[in-house]
Amino acid sequence: MILCLGPTPALQRVMRFARLQTQAVNRALETLDGIAGKAVNVAKVLRTLGETPLLTGFIGGETGRRLEAGLAQCGLRQEWVRVPAPTRQCITVVDMASGGVTELVEESRPVPAEAYDRLWDVVKTRLPQCRALIISGTLTPGAPTDFYARCVAAARQQGLLTVVDTQRDALRATLAARPTLVKPNRQELEALLEQPLPDAPAVARAMRHLQDQGAEAVLVTAGSGPALLSAEGRLWQLRPPAIAALNPIGSGDSLTAAMVSRRLRGEDWPEACRWGVAAGAANALTWMPGELEMPDLERLLAQAEVTAWEPPS
Repeated sequence: MILCLGPTPALQRVMRFARLQTQAVNRALETLDGIAGKAVNVAKVLRTLGETPLLTGFIGGETGRRLEAGLAQCGLRQEWVRVPAPTRQCITVVDMASGGVTELVEESRPVPAEAYDRLWDVVKTRLPQCRALIISGTLTPGAPTDFYARCVAAARQQGLLTVVDTQRDALRATLAARPTLVKPNRQELEALLEQPLPDAPAVARAMRHLQDQGAEAVLVTAGSGPALLSAEGRLWQLRPPAIAALNPIGSGDSLTAAMVSRRLRGEDWPEACRWGVAAGAANALTWMPGELEMPDLERLLAQAEVTAWEPPS
């Protein structure tokens, strides 16, 4: 199995409007309801790729029951810790006239301290049955900032591939546990280091800094622009295929899933990440995050470019 850890899953609603106007009544052309959150998106794509993901985190309330039922209907394995706080719901608003996509994020609520003890028990119990640990998303408010670091350390003891996609203090704390790869986007990297990164050479220096702090490899994404990978003493630029995106939400999670799947199948970092950027593009061709189609992925794979890169002197 691949353990997908995400404390803050969500119900997801996607609403399409002919032309969105602020401070006005807007009537949707179409409303789609589904399940999401970063770890859920990763697990959905892993299953599409033929892997066996196991989801864990927190769920609560009626929305939590709906999310659990939706995952069961998708055939995804899950082992949640139930908490009093209801599972959140996020809404994606699409303006068809401009192509603009706006994400309305309901933040997660605090959970009792003992809930993290129970989640830790799930992680410890399941890791020996897994090949990889993927950590996705933020911790709940008031959570122990070292929780992800403890999970990474436990996974490393088992010899597992570990990928961390989170922000700020939780990301900083994981570095000493030596994750296999950390995956911030450019804005998250700037926030982590508390400094602007105006160009690619500055990003490359920041990536090397994270490796000096303990990360074996670093992947920095930039939306539809080229991503940068630093691994095994080398740098690569990853250029995704050019597409007419419908909804880019979840593309980073799709990248994570495909990259991990290919690494577990023996691909080197550049090739695994080529699959990742193709999966991210394929995800953007669907309205609901994490529900890419394999024909799209296979077609876009040929258009994804990975090239060795050196910062300009």
